[in-house]
Amino acid sequence: MTGACFAAALAVTTLSMTQAAAEPAATAGTEADAVTAAPGMLAAMQRDLGLTAEQARTRIVKENRASALEPVLEQRLGASYAGAWISENADHLVVATTDPAEVDRVRSAGAEARVVARTEGQLNQVKAKLDRIAPPSSVPGWYVDPKGNELVVLFHPSTADAAQSFVQAAGVDPSWVRLVESPETPRPLYDVRGGDAYYMGSGGRCSVGFSVEGGFVTAGHCGSVGTSTSGHNRAAQGTFRGSLFPGSGDYAWVEVNSNWTPTNVVNGYSNGNVTVAGSQESSVGSSICRSGSTTGWHCGTVQAKNQSVSYPQGTVTGMTRTTVCAEPGDSGGAYLTGQQAQGVTSGGSGNCSSGGTTFFQPVNEILSAYGLTLVTDGGGGDPPPPPPPGDCGDLSPWNASTGYAPGDMVSHNGHQWESTWYSTGAEPGAPGSWAVWRDAGAC
Repeated sequence: MTGACFAAALAVTTLSMTQAAAEPAATAGTEADAVTAAPGMLAAMQRDLGLTAEQARTRIVKENRASALEPVLEQRLGASYAGAWISENADHLVVATTDPAEVDRVRSAGAEARVVARTEGQLNQVKAKLDRIAPPSSVPGWYVDPKGNELVVLFHPSTADAAQSFVQAAGVDPSWVRLVESPETPRPLYDVRGGDAYYMGSGGRCSVGFSVEGGFVTAGHCGSVGTSTSGHNRAAQGTFRGSLFPGSGDYAWVEVNSNWTPTNVVNGYSNGNVTVAGSQESSVGSSICRSGSTTGWHCGTVQAKNQSVSYPQGTVTGMTRTTVCAEPGDSGGAYLTGQQAQGVTSGGSGNCSSGGTTFFQPVNEILSAYGLTLVTDGGGGDPPPPPPPGDCGDLSPWNASTGYAPGDMVSHNGHQWESTWYSTGAEPGAPGSWAVWRDAGAC
C-alpha cells in the first residue's frame, strides 16, 4: 500500500413521573453533552450547517433525545416499524409505521408518526437482492430511504439504462426503486498524514479510529490480518488481528503491545482533545461531524444507513451515507454526533472545496464483529457489570438491553426505580444516572 489513510486517534468513555416532569432532568443530561462538545466541532457545525453556537448546542441536545427514543419505538412497533429520521427543521424524531393503529403510540412517545406502505424489513430484504450481484461501474451505490419509503439507486449521468438493468438483473420490482443521478465516484481515502498516524509493515500509513481494550479499530482497507504496525513515532505498535474490505464492511482492529495504552480521547487538533461519551447510533437527518488529518473538523448530516457502496475494489455493504466532505488522508477518521461515537471513515466522493459525500463504517458493528469493548477511561474498559437486581415483588428486574420509556418501573439492588427518560443500558443508581431513574424507595 502506497497511500496514507488517516483517522483521528481516540478512545471512549460511557440516560413515570409524567413526561413534563421528566423533561428538566433529561434536558440537563443531554445539555451536558452539548456544553462539553469540542469547540472545533461546534465551530464546524456553525460553518457547515449554517448554525449559531446556541443552535448547534440545541441541535445536539435534541438529537441525543431522538437517538435514545428511536430504538425504543423500533422495539415497540415490531414488524410494522418502517424507519425513522430527524425532521427537516431538526426539531424532533419522525417515525414511520405500516400500521395506522400505532400512530397514537408513536405520538404519545413524543415523535411524529408517518403511515407508509412498506416496512423497514421489507425494504432491507429487497436491498439485499441488489447486494448479491455486481453493479456496473456507473452505479456508485444504493440505499434504503426511510423518508421516501423506497430504495434509492445512484447512477452516473447518462447511464440510467445501466442502472435500470442492474435493478432488473437483481429481480427487484422497479416500483420500489427511485433512480437518482449522481456524479459520485467513491474510493477509499488514502494518503496524507495527520494527528495520530500509524504505519503499516508494507510502508503505507493510516490513522487510529476508536480505542478498544487491547488496541484500536480502523478502516479495513488499511491492512490485512497479520500486518504489523508502528506508531506515529515509528516505535513498534501492534498487529492487525481482524480486517474486512470489501464485502459486508470496511473495518479492522489492531492489537497493540504493552508499550501502548489506548486512551479515551479523539485528537481535536488545535482545539484540544475530544472525549467520547458512548456510541449511541444517531438517526437519519442528524448532524454529524468528522475529524480527519487532512481537513480537520467538518460537519454535515446523516443521509442514509446501510448503503451499499460500489468501490473499484468491490461492493461494500452496511455503510452510513453523510453529507460531510472529506479528502484523501481523512480515511479512518472519527465520526461523532455530539459526544457519541458513530464510526470510522471509509471513503467518499468530492472534496472540501466543492463539497462531497462520505461513507463511514458504523463503530458498533466493528465492536460486535470482533467482541471488542470501547475504552471508557484512561486505560481500562467498560465499567464492571451491575450487581444482581433486587426483588421487588411483581416488578421486573432492570435489564441493560431493554429500552425503557418514562414511567416504566423496575427493581434493582433492593429498590424500586421509575424511568424518567427513554433509556437503554443506564444502570439505576449509577453515577450520572439521575437523569434516567428516580429512586422510588426500598422494596
